[in-house]
Amino acid sequence: MKLLIDTHIILWGMTGDERLTNLESEALRAPENRIFVSVASIWEIAIKSRNRRLEAPDDFLAQVKSNPDFEILPVLAEHAWRVRGLPKLHRDPFDQILIAQALCERMTLMTHDPWMARYEAPIFGH
Repeated sequence: MKLLIDTHIILWGMTGDERLTNLESEALRAPENRIFVSVASIWEIAIKSRNRRLEAPDDFLAQVKSNPDFEILPVLAEHAWRVRGLPKLHRDPFDQILIAQALCERMTLMTHDPWMARYEAPIFGH
C-alpha cells in the first residue's frame, strides 16, 4: 500500500507519541507499504515551527531525508491543479494539497484529522 502520511503522523511517528495507534504503527513499519512524506508537510512543519505553533527537532529535515522508510513526495503542478476540483469543505491549504496528492498518486492518506475524511480520498482505517 502507498501511504501518504499527514503532518501530525510524521511527528508522532518520529517521537513515539502514543496518539499513534498500534494499527498505524504497524502499517508504518510494514515492509510491503511505501511511506510518503509530502514536501507540503515539511513546509507546514517549517512554518508552524518558526511561528512556535508546534515543536519540531532542529534536524527534522535531516531525519526525514535519512530515514530509509520515507520517500519524499514533491508537490507537482498536477497536484496543485487538482486542488481546484476539491469541494470547499476545509480551508487549510496544506490539507488540501495532501488530499490532492493522495488522489493524483492513488495513495491512502494516514491522518487523524476528521475534516480530511470528508473528502473522497482513501483514508487509512476508514
